[in-house]
Amino acid sequence: MKSVMAVDDRKERRRTFRLRLFMFAAGLYVCLLLLAGCTTRQPGETAAEVHRKHHRVGSLNSQMMMADIDKFLLLDKPSMLTDRRIP
Repeated sequence: MKSVMAVDDRKERRRTFRLRLFMFAAGLYVCLLLLAGCTTRQPGETAAEVHRKHHRVGSLNSQMMMADIDKFLLLDKPSMLTDRRIP
């Protein structure tokens, strides 16, 4: 009976160790990401250049999204149907 309890206890310890290890790795990743300096403004860029870049990216993303919606709704090319009746 004692050996069964010991196995359950070991499994529980392994589970908590894995969870703690995962949380430590996730925290370390976030810290490294923050320390890496991931900003949208690069050295040598003015605020106007950053604004233009953001506007261009937003415009391109909206154009591509509308193209995808048109393809999904089959509005991207003319219909092959004819207005005349075929005998």
